[in-house]
Amino acid sequence: MYDLSNKKIWIAGHRGMVGSAVVRRLQSEDCSVITATQQELNLKRQDEVEKFVQANKPDAIILAAAKVGGILANDSYPAEFLYDNLIIEANIFEAAHRGGVDRLLFLGSSCIYPKLAPQPIPEEALLTGSLEPTNEWYAIAKIAGIKLSEAYRKQFGRDYISAMPTNLYGPGDNFDLNSSHVLPALIRKAQAAKLRKQPHMMVWGTGTPRREFLHVDDCADALVFLLKEYSGSQHVNVGSGMDLEIIELTRLVCRIVGYEGEIIHDLSKPDGTPQKLMSNQKLHDMGWKPRISLEDGIRSTYAWFLEFENRSDPTV
Repeated sequence: MYDLSNKKIWIAGHRGMVGSAVVRRLQSEDCSVITATQQELNLKRQDEVEKFVQANKPDAIILAAAKVGGILANDSYPAEFLYDNLIIEANIFEAAHRGGVDRLLFLGSSCIYPKLAPQPIPEEALLTGSLEPTNEWYAIAKIAGIKLSEAYRKQFGRDYISAMPTNLYGPGDNFDLNSSHVLPALIRKAQAAKLRKQPHMMVWGTGTPRREFLHVDDCADALVFLLKEYSGSQHVNVGSGMDLEIIELTRLVCRIVGYEGEIIHDLSKPDGTPQKLMSNQKLHDMGWKPRISLEDGIRSTYAWFLEFENRSDPTV
């Protein structure tokens, strides 16, 4: 439905895990990619964003820029997670509209859904219940992004769409234990425990919550697929269609890393949402499926961690 040939695509947030994966994916398309570093463009400044769009005249925008983090980061910096994401989204949507950009893909998050949503979660579950308190600030900002996409489509006829990825991981992930998500945190913890020959490794909560994971290169492929093939007001879930308990994930990571110690639980830490498996039916019916298995994806991510993230401190 949307031909990328000879188009200029602005990837907002191209240095992030998702943005960089989209840049890699677009190398096989007949299009040119527009990027800007934080030093070149402050996405929280409306005038700068509008000038950038007017100067570069992108044909389409993939909005992957966001302030992201795990439970600890969300709980520690609620104002930043809400304000930063709201202002970035609002600035880019309005600049795109004023600049005549008729194609935009907004990247959301599976945390937009209610804490006790039906499993697997259909797109229709949005705004049907209370959010998970540990990440509601980020979730509210992402819900606002979905509604911005719908509003510009309804009021101005803009062909803006939204995609909701599940938990992502892969090269370029954040391995900082103070702000990372569960999978990169487990890789870092297991590697440190192995090198230090620790008898046990501590993980948050009971280990019983179930989570779904998707390799970021699969996500990037799905986003490009949607940019080319989808036009509709409703957001689209992007996931693997499979989930597992956190304790199962922990054992898998330990086996891949080579850590053989005991796994113990810090029950003073929150579990978060009991289960968060998204329905992938809508995207599946369009003809897209993921290609990278969870084990293969973790192995390649661990290799990336050893080569790039870990080299500055080989003890962890």
